[in-house]
Amino acid sequence: MAISTGVALRTTALAFSTALLVAACSSGGGGGQGNDTGSAATSKAGPGTKVTVTETEYALKLSKTSFSPGTYTFTADNTGKVAHALEIEGPGASEAKTKTIQGGEKAEVTVTLKKGSYELYCPVDNHKGLGMKQRIEVG
Repeated sequence: MAISTGVALRTTALAFSTALLVAACSSGGGGGQGNDTGSAATSKAGPGTKVTVTETEYALKLSKTSFSPGTYTFTADNTGKVAHALEIEGPGASEAKTKTIQGGEKAEVTVTLKKGSYELYCPVDNHKGLGMKQRIEVG
């Protein structure tokens, strides 16, 4: 019993489309995974508005400077030569921090920002005291 070329092509296309759909549905934002407070979670491809925080010795530069309440994924991009991390403190953002990363590495933290003042800083050694801090206002 021979299968026609058209049926074989349709079957292959259907299988490929199904594989793409399954891959798209199973990847992504780490839904439900968070820390003890539920206010922040680390992820590879977090949800919300993306903000890059460039870290150097000894300064932070944010790709966005205006914030309204909502979910944000902050990407710490260590363009320096020594280890850095990123921590965010403010209303409901306890324990919102990245892992420590070496020069050339990146790490993300996802946090839901509420109206108020937040401080972003590097918690490694005395980097915050050396100028690696940035205050933002939400709302």
